[in-house]
Amino acid sequence: MSNDQPIPIRDMPIPDMVRKVSAVIAAANRIILGKEAPIRLSLVCLITGGHLLIEDIPGVGKTTLAQTLARLLGLSFQRIQFTSDLLPADIIGASIFEQQTGAFRFHPGPIFANLVLTDEVNRATPKAQSALLEAMEERQVTVDGITRPLPQPFFVIATQNPLHQVGTFPLPESQLDRFLMRIGLGYPGEQAERGLLKGRDRRELLHDVQPILSAPELMALRSAAFNLQVSDALLDYLQALVRYTRESPHYENGLSPRATIALKHASQAWALLMGRNAVIPEDLQAVLPGVVAHRLRLKSTHESTTSTAVVKELLEAVPIP
Repeated sequence: MSNDQPIPIRDMPIPDMVRKVSAVIAAANRIILGKEAPIRLSLVCLITGGHLLIEDIPGVGKTTLAQTLARLLGLSFQRIQFTSDLLPADIIGASIFEQQTGAFRFHPGPIFANLVLTDEVNRATPKAQSALLEAMEERQVTVDGITRPLPQPFFVIATQNPLHQVGTFPLPESQLDRFLMRIGLGYPGEQAERGLLKGRDRRELLHDVQPILSAPELMALRSAAFNLQVSDALLDYLQALVRYTRESPHYENGLSPRATIALKHASQAWALLMGRNAVIPEDLQAVLPGVVAHRLRLKSTHESTTSTAVVKELLEAVPIP
């Protein structure tokens, strides 16, 4: 390999990988002001191959975040605006009869992209929401008895309005469990909001964004994250947290095995972003709110707990081994 050729990311040491990912975070921070923590958690989702649910009020930058990540990571991007009259065929596609050929030809829907933004996912009916289930879990869709693979990598970033707003259909547990994380953005800080007021329009800035990573490099980062060392002591801590949710009288149901695996993978990706060769308890604690809060339901209120409440109870109840 000549000296002027870039080193494949799979052959880079972890510090060099971190520098490249840090460039992605820095570029995203210039678009989404004052939200580095949600940006990092979003990258954790994409590195691990998971799907992301962003729940917040309209107008705080949920859609802009998804578009920014797609551009920075060199991913093909499609946006689906979920409405009450949306049909599954509007998402997946449909076979249409063509008179010229005398045969049906499949016309793929917007689900056939690397990163699919499902905007205001809880404004669509459960029938339309369920069209995402196979795609999110199996990375494929089945139409007219024919299974078609989706592009790789494949991610869904869904935005969701708070459930108390008018015109929402709550996502069922089976759908929620397919999201690796649920995060919020919240209102910007005063300094960040001043930057929004004095700076260029965010949509204009998006046009200037150039890819920093590519889809193959993202897949290589995933492999590197999953190869980070996870000690038996760390696994003991993880399993103790999960066991508490299953045995505690406060929750309808405990965390599923899928959630347990998600916690491990998210912890590994977070450790990679922090430049570590092994996962430590602080990595697990950093991703815990996003991974578990939408999967736990309090018996007393039958509503999902807040991230703060989940983390506080779990961390107080389960000591680090």
